[in-house]
Amino acid sequence: MKKFFSKELIIGGCVIITLAILFFGIDYLKGINVFKAANYYYVSYTNVAGLTQSAPVTVNGYKIGLVREISYEYDNPGHVLVELSLDKQLKVPRGSKAVLTTDMLGTSTIELQMATNTDYHSIGDKLIGTNAIGLMDNITGELMPDIVGLMPKVDSILTSLAVITSDPALVQAVSRLNLIMANVETATSSLAVTMKNVQPASGKLPVVINNVDQITANLAAASEDLAQLAVNLKKLPLDSTINNINAITENLNNVTAALNSKESSLGMLLYDPALYNNLNSTAADLDSILIDLKRQPKKYIPSIKVF
Repeated sequence: MKKFFSKELIIGGCVIITLAILFFGIDYLKGINVFKAANYYYVSYTNVAGLTQSAPVTVNGYKIGLVREISYEYDNPGHVLVELSLDKQLKVPRGSKAVLTTDMLGTSTIELQMATNTDYHSIGDKLIGTNAIGLMDNITGELMPDIVGLMPKVDSILTSLAVITSDPALVQAVSRLNLIMANVETATSSLAVTMKNVQPASGKLPVVINNVDQITANLAAASEDLAQLAVNLKKLPLDSTINNINAITENLNNVTAALNSKESSLGMLLYDPALYNNLNSTAADLDSILIDLKRQPKKYIPSIKVF
């Protein structure tokens, strides 16, 4: 036994076993299953930022392989060659693309976009490699021009704000606003005092309400009296009364017309000047007779002897 299993042989065997375990363990930690058969394909990229060995390779979100190795193509400057280890059962149609995508954290993965083709790549072929537009690329390509265009406007706005804030009128406006707020606080305090004074007077509200109720009752009674008066008026012979008034009005109109007419007796009395003159002369004669009677009564009254 000592002849076949010396210390040197045991030590050498342990070293070999340790190296094998280390080799397969490192591959295992990288996600490479050395005991699983795989097919190898190559892809050339101009930028592999964020891509590392053992990065996942997916199809429709499902992991079907990983990145085996990354190396620079010295015979094709500006390109990086990536070796993909894919499941042996996967067949890659010609025209498929290996799209390198980068997430927000900067981690890159490869997504295979399968072509609809019945002709398949052979193992070891080079696939078409493209770089997807990432979030930062969108920001740089789309938002940055807008941001650059906004910078002069932002600068002008800041300048305008500086001018406004340095304007003495703004300071005066702020001071006036402070005075207004102080006046509002004073008015609020006065209103609070007024409300406190109004609260004791609220005890008189029942008396006021009773007075209002009494006034309402009086109005209701007056309304009933008016209604009764309307009923009584309806009972009166208003039609005959109105007819009588109309007849009287008509008679007055006739009398007025007769007075205004010069052909009627009344009109002649009013408008005949000869009658006026005769009456006037008669009145004058009577007046002279009365005056003479006063002067000489014996002339008109004979003397009477008394025995």
